[in-house]
Amino acid sequence: MKISEASTIGTLFPLPEAQDPDLGINSIQSYQLTGSGHFSLDVQIGPNGIRNTELVLEKPLDREEQSAYDLILTATDGGDPVRSGTAQIKVKVLDANDNAPVFTQPVYEVSVKENIPKGSTIVTISATDLDEGINGEVKYSLKKPTALDFPMFLLNSTTGEITLTGNLDYEESSFYEFEVQAMDGGGLSDRSKVVVSVTDLNDNTPELAITFANNAILENSPPGTVIAILNVRDRDSGVNGVVTCTVPNILPFQLKKSIDNFYSLVTHDALDREEVSAFNITVTVSDHGMPPLSTATVIALHILDTNDNPPLFEERDYTFYSAENNPRGSLIFSLKANDADWEENARILYSIIEDQTSNSLLSSYLSINSETGVVYALSSFDYEDFREIQFQVKAQDGGSPPLSSNVSVTLFILDQNDNAPEILYPSPPTDGSTGIELAPHSSEPGYLVTKVVAVDADAGQNAWLSYQLTKATEPGLFTVGLHTGEIRTARFFLEKDTLKQTLVVLVKDNGQPPLSASVTVTIVLADNIPEILSDLSSISAPVDPQSDLTFYLVIAVAFVSCLFFTFLLALLAVRLHRWRTSQLFDSGSLKFSSVPVSQFVGIDGVRAFLHSYCHEVSLTADSRKSQFNISKANYSNTLSKPQSCEVSDSMLSSEDLNLKNGDPILIQQAQPNTDWRFSQAQRPGTSGSQNGDENGTWPNNQFDTEMLQAMILASANEAAAAAAANPDGNSTLGAGATAGTMGLSTRYGPQFTLQHVPDYRQNVYIPGSTATLSNSSGKRDGKPAASGGGNKKKSGKKEKK
Repeated sequence: MKISEASTIGTLFPLPEAQDPDLGINSIQSYQLTGSGHFSLDVQIGPNGIRNTELVLEKPLDREEQSAYDLILTATDGGDPVRSGTAQIKVKVLDANDNAPVFTQPVYEVSVKENIPKGSTIVTISATDLDEGINGEVKYSLKKPTALDFPMFLLNSTTGEITLTGNLDYEESSFYEFEVQAMDGGGLSDRSKVVVSVTDLNDNTPELAITFANNAILENSPPGTVIAILNVRDRDSGVNGVVTCTVPNILPFQLKKSIDNFYSLVTHDALDREEVSAFNITVTVSDHGMPPLSTATVIALHILDTNDNPPLFEERDYTFYSAENNPRGSLIFSLKANDADWEENARILYSIIEDQTSNSLLSSYLSINSETGVVYALSSFDYEDFREIQFQVKAQDGGSPPLSSNVSVTLFILDQNDNAPEILYPSPPTDGSTGIELAPHSSEPGYLVTKVVAVDADAGQNAWLSYQLTKATEPGLFTVGLHTGEIRTARFFLEKDTLKQTLVVLVKDNGQPPLSASVTVTIVLADNIPEILSDLSSISAPVDPQSDLTFYLVIAVAFVSCLFFTFLLALLAVRLHRWRTSQLFDSGSLKFSSVPVSQFVGIDGVRAFLHSYCHEVSLTADSRKSQFNISKANYSNTLSKPQSCEVSDSMLSSEDLNLKNGDPILIQQAQPNTDWRFSQAQRPGTSGSQNGDENGTWPNNQFDTEMLQAMILASANEAAAAAAANPDGNSTLGAGATAGTMGLSTRYGPQFTLQHVPDYRQNVYIPGSTATLSNSSGKRDGKPAASGGGNKKKSGKKEKK
């Protein structure tokens, strides 16, 4: 059943009727209602005996308290046993708009920060209505919105959320207040108030303004000088609006607060432009917010110079050195002073301060450039006149008043080797004569005769003197000390020594280049003055040869060198001559003129003998006793490489030149000797055989070899006999053998045996041609000689004496 809570008490609500098929007493007799005191049961019996039951409202209903009731209706009959039946009745209380909306808070207070972003929810309002359905639906709205409040906040009518539509700024408005209303569907409503407080944040940096500033002050400004006036402020409030103004502690400045937010920047310590010429002063303003904000500005300040620094030299005193004999106007040295001031206050002028108490003419020696500090020499210095110059140099700046400083300068003059040694003793003669020193005859080696004394006006090593003996009458008789100048005897005096000795001593200093002076010392070998006079009167002044040992040594070396080179050239010429001769012998061929080719014996053993004979004769052409020449001849053979023996061009051809008693004798070539001819049957071969080939062969047995050696020996013996038969040296071959130039007498003499003959079987080829050997020792009458190979006189001619 649905019953409105607005129903009045006593309202009847019909209930369903129970059914019982029994009749009479056994049918339904009564109803009973249980479950709630808000309802009761009213039973009415109809005309037909039917019992009608109704539900009676005994108490007012309130859905907000109880919205439903559970009732039990019981019907019983009158039978025995009694039977009953039950029915459950559920009563639902229908709502009525009997409750108005109610806000949860009469006033909504909220605090927000000023930097809350736009669209953020400020607060959510809420109203409750006990009704349900449309009666419980609540709508929210702003009450009397203003132009200022409306654009800043927005209320959601359904949810009750109030959002920010603008930007909050504490500095513009720190408080907002407005009303809200809640209304249900039945027209019932409620009101409430919303208060919004804006919390300040440190969102504004301090502001700094310079109302006065001085950009330049003098370095001698006193402490407390005002440089600038500052004005600071902060738009925040509370702690966020409290500011502090500061400058760096390392700077000589400070800030002083005057009135309200005004500060003065003043000097705190003394300023010095030479240390710091400009400042960039940073002024910082900070608030006390969290986090703090600050603002900084820079004030540029220049320090103006004052003439508070005198010029200062780099050193307390100066020492310079200058060599004497300097050219006039030359740069000696330069000075440099520094002034820490600026511009005109730092412009320095230099000057030399002369000592008024002394009589030195300093201005005549030195001059200084007033702007550069360079000192020049006005004249040439002389170390022997003065050795140092002491003076002061003044440096003065261009400030007002000017400041200055002095420095002491010492200039030392350095010595140069410009003075030659001066000889004090022996003193130079005025009349052209020299002093005489005595040296006793009995002086021993090392005896001090005299001493040369010299001085040098220079100083240092330029005055170191050395003594040398450059000239002496008797070299080696006296010595001079290198550094002492003492003249001492070097040996005992001899009788042959000249009584008067003249020495030239050279005195040289150690300068660069060295300078020197010389002195002549005359030493007389005597024991006393009278002896000197007698000896000097008896002797004349000796002629002093201009001897120079070095000159002679050079000449001797040059002479020896010339001799050596001459010897080398001669030796080279001899070597070349011998080489040319040997080349001619090797390349030429021995020719025997006027001899037929067919007369030569075709035996290579004999040909080898002739070759040796011709060679030795040529080598002895320069014999003192006799000279001869083998004329150029040729012989033919069948060898592929013929052997030759040729005489040099200087020898006579076709004739022999014999010397007899110093006169040359021209000897004509003799006729060929037939003793050396061989017939066809006598050609060398096997003993007694004729069956050799036409060209001839070398004997191949011992007998043939011995026969060939005997033939050679016979030729040699004949030549030796011819030489013995002509002891006067006229014979060509004999003379050569006797003189020993050829060596034939010893080589081919009687003592010559077969063992001295070489065996030609291995290296000699015997051609088949014939040859005749002519003996050079033939008879002078024109008859054939006993042995071939010699030269014969022509018939009808006599010897030329």
